[in-house]
Amino acid sequence: MPATHSTCDFCDSHADAIADGRVRVLPPVFKHFGRQQHFHGQVATVQCFEDNTLVRAALETAGMARVLVVDGGASLRHALLGGNLAALAVRNGWAGVVVDGCVRDVGEICAAAIGVRALAAMPQPPRKLGAGQRDVPVRIQGVWVRPGDWLYADADGIVVSADALHGD
Repeated sequence: MPATHSTCDFCDSHADAIADGRVRVLPPVFKHFGRQQHFHGQVATVQCFEDNTLVRAALETAGMARVLVVDGGASLRHALLGGNLAALAVRNGWAGVVVDGCVRDVGEICAAAIGVRALAAMPQPPRKLGAGQRDVPVRIQGVWVRPGDWLYADADGIVVSADALHGD
């Protein structure tokens, strides 16, 4: 899928919105996984720690070209997304998943027609306790992301905005 947006262009054309916090840029700590380098969509959120029960529950719903942002507390001990969930996300129409935590089954995720960003790969599976929250504001690497925000990811980074952005 060709890029329909450029995070660099957004940063250039929305400097005032970045200065006042309406547009936010995530730190450059996320690695690219998934077949789609460029993705964007309206945000849904999950907050969880080393437990992906609510991640699965979210991805079981119709994605409607949205992006699931997972606040995994930046844990590097358990993966929160694997090949099965990436395939589920594709089947249900999600545009992408951003995980402030780890993924596993990297080969399967890389083959999936979806954008995935995460901190690292970790073979340790998640816990299944059902803990966490859905559709709440989350703080990802110090940056607030809210349900309904718009997220844009490409080779240069990840930009989040309260409103849909245009290249201008």
